[in-house]
Amino acid sequence: MSQPNIDVLDAVRTRRSIRAYKKDSVELSVLESIMTRAGYAPSGSNLQPWHVHVLTGQTLQRVGGRIQSAFLNEEKSHQRDYDYYTDPVLEPYLDRRRRCGWGLYQTLGIARGDHEKSRAYRASNYVFFGAPVGLVFTIDRSLKIGSWLDYGMFLQTIMLVARGFGLHTCAEASIASYPDIVRSELGISPERIVLCGMAMGYADDSAVVNTFQPERINLKDYTTFCD
Repeated sequence: MSQPNIDVLDAVRTRRSIRAYKKDSVELSVLESIMTRAGYAPSGSNLQPWHVHVLTGQTLQRVGGRIQSAFLNEEKSHQRDYDYYTDPVLEPYLDRRRRCGWGLYQTLGIARGDHEKSRAYRASNYVFFGAPVGLVFTIDRSLKIGSWLDYGMFLQTIMLVARGFGLHTCAEASIASYPDIVRSELGISPERIVLCGMAMGYADDSAVVNTFQPERINLKDYTTFCD
């Protein structure tokens, strides 16, 4: 498949975080098409603050395997380049976060307080959920919050274009928990922040985890129409 076959409205409607993938590889020409189209995402003053490492094959296995090993071995020396969440997370955001986490674990049959099973599941984050493609995103440390806003639009564009090619994705802040490993394995300058990762591939529709869909807040809860 070298041309998109889903329109933008369907792409928005069907995009969701997929956490189990088929083993089918994704053709390089498709990956190039996705990334080329994503490059049209908007950015303030056209700074285009993004850089992506597209990982497949042995590189994907090596990088993911090393990050997962650090997680399972509870290596304490690793620290994120930035704080993703506030500490503490306040309401109403805390409730939404808990509903998402508990809903996912309930779907997987993991009971509250079962730290062994939850830890084993969390480990799958670090190998990009077994997807055939892993993306790693970095940003120059000198850039400010506006460029981070731009980066979010770039990430969303990738996810929507991927749907156009019949692919699914899952953005992963977890990859940024081990930035020194990522920089070391991929030869990335310390002047670049490891922003996040993303799994990409063809969804495994038989996987129970992919039946989970977190609830969305209502239109009236996040929109004010002013006439």
